[in-house]
Amino acid sequence: MLKDPFNIIVTGVGGQGNVLASLIIGAILVDEGYKVTIGETYGASQRGGSVMSHIRISRTRQYGPLIPPRSADLVVALEPAEAARVLGQFGNPGTTCVVNTRTVHPVDVISGDLEYPDPDRLREKIRFLSSRCYFVAATDAALELGNPVLANIVVIGAAAGGGLLPITQDQLEKAISDYMSPDKVEINRKAFLAGMKMVSNSQ
Repeated sequence: MLKDPFNIIVTGVGGQGNVLASLIIGAILVDEGYKVTIGETYGASQRGGSVMSHIRISRTRQYGPLIPPRSADLVVALEPAEAARVLGQFGNPGTTCVVNTRTVHPVDVISGDLEYPDPDRLREKIRFLSSRCYFVAATDAALELGNPVLANIVVIGAAAGGGLLPITQDQLEKAISDYMSPDKVEINRKAFLAGMKMVSNSQ
């Protein structure tokens, strides 16, 4: 990370595990000697609303918890519409992103009050609002491992595999063991490696 501070936004909807993902990223980077500040904003998370975590990373000082508009360096998104929304507010010509391709329809879409964006146009918008973006089938990979929530670790692995986060498999395993029971380490390791493989195969 050549920029200081390096600003990351992890975004998704309630129940996708993006808050845990931000805590794991933060814990790993603190162990590596970085100063990390995490701030979180919640929509109606219990009803599939927006959940967004700001992670600010520096070698020299502790920054405030909220990233200024147009100042995200990396967006890690567990849902494509949330990726577009966050990029519209925090993206800039240098922003990179990793986006899970699986859509999650909010209650207003399910009820028919709103229409979910066309997936192809959504991808075009995300590409337009970022300098580089990896689209990964994180939920599909997580389902193959037996739990859709593992998509949060898959996208971390994809970000690491794309050289966007300085995170290794060993560091991930240590962080998981700090936050979860020992029996969860192996399945999360597999999710991380699945994400890394997705990106390495696409390059």
